[in-house]
Amino acid sequence: MSLALLPDHVHTLVVGAGFGGIGMTATLLRENPDADVLVLERGDDVGGTWRVNTYPGAACDVPSALYSFSFAPEPDWSRAYGTQEEIYAYLRRVAREQGVTDRTMFGCELRAAQWDAERAVWRISTSRGDLTADVLVAATGALSTPTYPKVSGLELFRGKKFHSAEWDHDHDLTGERVAVIGTGASAIQFVPAIVDRVEHLTLFQRTASWVMPKHDHVIARSVRTLYRRFSLAQKLMRGFVYGQREIYVVGMTKPFARKYLLPLFEVRARQVLRKNVRDPELRKRLTPDFAITCKRILLSNDWFPAITRPKVDVVSSGLAAVTENGVVDDKGTEYPVDTIVFGTGFTPTEPPVAHHIRGGDGRTLAETWDGSPSAYLGITVPGFPNLFLMYGPNTNLGHSSIVYMLESQANYISDALRTMERHGISAVEVRDDAVRRYTADLDPALNNTVWNQGGCSSWYIDEKGRNSVMWPTFTWQYRARTKQFDPESYTEHRATAGAGA
Repeated sequence: MSLALLPDHVHTLVVGAGFGGIGMTATLLRENPDADVLVLERGDDVGGTWRVNTYPGAACDVPSALYSFSFAPEPDWSRAYGTQEEIYAYLRRVAREQGVTDRTMFGCELRAAQWDAERAVWRISTSRGDLTADVLVAATGALSTPTYPKVSGLELFRGKKFHSAEWDHDHDLTGERVAVIGTGASAIQFVPAIVDRVEHLTLFQRTASWVMPKHDHVIARSVRTLYRRFSLAQKLMRGFVYGQREIYVVGMTKPFARKYLLPLFEVRARQVLRKNVRDPELRKRLTPDFAITCKRILLSNDWFPAITRPKVDVVSSGLAAVTENGVVDDKGTEYPVDTIVFGTGFTPTEPPVAHHIRGGDGRTLAETWDGSPSAYLGITVPGFPNLFLMYGPNTNLGHSSIVYMLESQANYISDALRTMERHGISAVEVRDDAVRRYTADLDPALNNTVWNQGGCSSWYIDEKGRNSVMWPTFTWQYRARTKQFDPESYTEHRATAGAGA
């Protein structure tokens, strides 16, 4: 069951019902089952990226033991790495059991949000009507809006074309000539899943990626039974996986370790490549020219066997154009195809919702950021009172589970709301000087990381040349920074007009 009618006013409005929105809302409801909270979800169900990305082979690259909420353990993961189907089912269960589904209005898209300083509320416009909210939480995530290459001729193509995040399951690829654009985290999963069916596959690889084996395996029934009967056993496994993952941070962020440890990982990756790709010319084209972990390492056991098959051509080029009957590379060579699948990722750096949220001065969040997003703790932005971000700037990870970061953010926001209620504060706005101090610590730390110094071109670096995406150190340090709301970093606001103004 979900909401059918939009209220006139709500205390806390959460936009998005993926991991972030579910985690935020569940945190509020766990503290107060009667909390006045509403979730807006443009889709027809919860799940976010795990509802949308249903392409063949879709799965997570973080172990299930860690890619789940600490307050909602799942003892029955079938594999070490969760599949899309299992993660989606998990999120639906958690949302239902935690009361999130009942507080969600589906098929409702945020169109505009404007801060009303006089009443100290957000004026919200949606596809289902208008309302006001005391607090706005943007939990739309970074992987919500697919992006397509900006090339000529897309509209001319006579065959079938779709993005991996909008997979057309009604279209049969059997016996077809298929072009796949991109070799990132999605393509590395769906290409091996479709290669048997197609007649021929042309793979456009603009940049090679480091690929390592995925240590996936079926979780024995006896282990799942142990987790169900003794929750402590699963907590210990979660802690072990967490600690193991945190070790990776050293190699990514500490200059000494970057110099002496990362090359050892690269040696291993080259061994994997050499073992699986016998053709020296192809192997050279599949070898990245940047430091390992500069971009996220891709995990797969069947990628190299799939793309070295005779029916697969790897084109080391970007897509230059699309014609009526095929695709064209940078050298002008045309490849006749029946279907084009875009594995080209999502809108980078800033969430699309940033273009719809306006602060007290009338500027949108995107205009305020001006191509280089920043936020205090990745959560709050000057000029936008009572706006809280989930998975905001500089909270992405290259080694561990984003769910850990989302829980940290939810706890911080929840504590902020408690503090406001306790002291009768209408709104809080992060101070400019707090953001400057935070950024002054953050940016130098990022400058020493492999993401900034590794020689790759990635979506981590924004158009101003700043790394506005990654968190530069251990996740437990972020947890410590967000353990309690820090009112000294904020300015308090109070309404100057009555509720009926």
